[in-house]
Order: sequence, then C-alpha cells, then structure tokens
Amino acid sequence: MRWLRDRQGKRQYQVAEAAGITKAMLSAYETGKQKPSLDTLEKILDALECDLNDLHNALQIVNERPEAIRRPGALRETWQAFQAAGEGATDGADAVARSKNVYSILGLSRQLPPQEEQALSEMLDGFHKLVRYLHNAISPVAAARAAAVETEEEPT
Repeated sequence: MRWLRDRQGKRQYQVAEAAGITKAMLSAYETGKQKPSLDTLEKILDALECDLNDLHNALQIVNERPEAIRRPGALRETWQAFQAAGEGATDGADAVARSKNVYSILGLSRQLPPQEEQALSEMLDGFHKLVRYLHNAISPVAAARAAAVETEEEPT
C-alpha cells in the first residue's frame, strides 16, 4: 500500500482521512504490523483510486517478481479458459483437473493448506454439477416449448 501511496505523492494522513481510518492504523497496515479487514482494505484502495489488481501488482514489484504481474482482465481470461476446459466434464478425473485450476481461478500464487484446497475444489465441482443439472433440467422444457410453438404455427 505504501508503494501505491508514494507513487501518487499522497501523504499518510490524506489517505487515512479519505479512508476513514487513523494515520496510525494506515501506518500499521503499511508496515505489516496489522492486517486490515476487507472493508477497510476496500476503503483504502478507494482512497488510493486503486483496485485489488493494482495492489497485487504493487506487491509483485516490491517483492521483485515482475513475472507475476497481472494485466487487467487476466482473471476473466483465466475463468473463460477454465470454463472451456471444463465443458462436458462429469467424472472424478475432471474434478481433479478442476482442483488444479482453483489456483488459476482465484489468482493464487501461494500454496493453500490441503484442507482448504480440497474444500475449494469440492465447492467448485459442486457448482459445476449444479450448473449442469440446471442446464439439463431447463433444456428439455425449452425444447418442448419450442416444439409446441412450431406445431401451433403449422397449418392444419
């Protein structure tokens, strides 16, 4: 956060005031002594006129990992690629493949604890099963309606 603030030439008190926190709290967040809640982080980023992607990229620059910098829309592209790879997938092997994509979808570069990774993978697999179920449940109804409309339009 400090790198972003410094790049904009803003002082701590300016950002803190705009975010509705104290200068001391902002200092604690910038030095890593405390971690902001998601609401507070959002307020700070708003005050800096930045988003999470900007914060991620700033961290990569500060930590000298330019190869990990994301361009805007990269997460959306990852999600679209994941969707394309998962179309028609229904078995356990596909669930394993999807679990590897949890990192891509969430944009994580650090390893998750095994239980968290498994839980997220199962949630993702469950979500895909729900979408497939809804699609299959709606498709026959839509097909029946389309057929009924076609038969009504035909002359007798």
